[in-house]
Amino acid sequence: MTSARWQIGAGALPRWLHPGAWWVWALGLATAASRTTNPLLLLLIIAVAAFVVSARKPDAPWARSFGFFLRLGVIVVVVRVLIQVMFGAAIGTTVLLPLPGIALPTWLAGVRLGGDVMLESILMAFYDGLRLATILVCIGAANSLASPSRLLKSVPAALYEVGVSVVVALTFTPQLVIDVTRVRAARHLRGRATTGVRAIAGAAMPVFEGALDRSVTLAAAMDSRGYGRRGSQSAAQRKGSAALLLFGLVAACIGSYGLVAAGSPLLMDAPMLAFGIISCVTAITWSARGSVRTRYRPDPWWTSEWLVAGAGILAAACFLAARWWMPMSLDTAFDPPAWPTLPVLGLIGIAAAITPAFTAPPIPATVVLARTEEPEWQVAR
Repeated sequence: MTSARWQIGAGALPRWLHPGAWWVWALGLATAASRTTNPLLLLLIIAVAAFVVSARKPDAPWARSFGFFLRLGVIVVVVRVLIQVMFGAAIGTTVLLPLPGIALPTWLAGVRLGGDVMLESILMAFYDGLRLATILVCIGAANSLASPSRLLKSVPAALYEVGVSVVVALTFTPQLVIDVTRVRAARHLRGRATTGVRAIAGAAMPVFEGALDRSVTLAAAMDSRGYGRRGSQSAAQRKGSAALLLFGLVAACIGSYGLVAAGSPLLMDAPMLAFGIISCVTAITWSARGSVRTRYRPDPWWTSEWLVAGAGILAAACFLAARWWMPMSLDTAFDPPAWPTLPVLGLIGIAAAITPAFTAPPIPATVVLARTEEPEWQVAR
């Protein structure tokens, strides 16, 4: 019988994919989107994220936030274009709409109020806004695919305190969407308005009250379960591991910047990044020795996790390589306007990014979800 460790895609046994694999995939897509202003590539990335979410999204409350991020992306594009129309400098010569404008002082050179709406300015703002919207959609895909409670269980011991804050922040948007939907349904059953200013004012207090109640309940549950207990490590050891972790993170950030920045010293790119990663791993391993926190049914990292995470890494690598070898292929000219092209490396990265829809294992049934997907602080194991 084939072990579940090696089963892939539709032939695999239903199980939850490790949440870290989904986040690596989503961050790889976001990295790819950040390297281009080509609207065709950005729209393809959004389509890939939507397809994977539709194929592997579980039936859980926190998995319904992807539509919110899509709407948020549309708002970002519209706001970026409006800001360019109202305050941006005139770029190009093609006038779309002649409007009156106000000239600002010389110390605000390049900024204006109103003025003629130029095609080139609109295109530049649209490309920038679409890039930011695509990054938000990628983050929304991770929120819809990765369970926040399982992500918290997978956080290393050295980062557990920070991980709780991050996970609570990541669950804010999905929980907000759930609360708004619940309050709107309750208002609809009572025959009250569900749209407009009055509906927003009437729903604000119940939503805020629910958030406050959950915060108090979470704090009490964590306190009753001994959250914050320390192991046998001394204060000096804890401070040393924290300092080493902070130093490693700073070194990794400097090395990452050195890899993408032109003209950086040799020791400030790949060697610095490798040194930072080694320091972070050492600090996490050192801190984990004194951890008293246990894990119930830890999520495995098997072949499917490697394939999903590798798809995101490969997508980011393809776009980074295209930025280095063919930088003009990832940018679309707006002055004068030009039709965007589709570079081969970009298409390869997007094709790799869609594979998790087929390589990720099928999700368990809804009955299993109701039993296993409740947060740790709400279920007594």
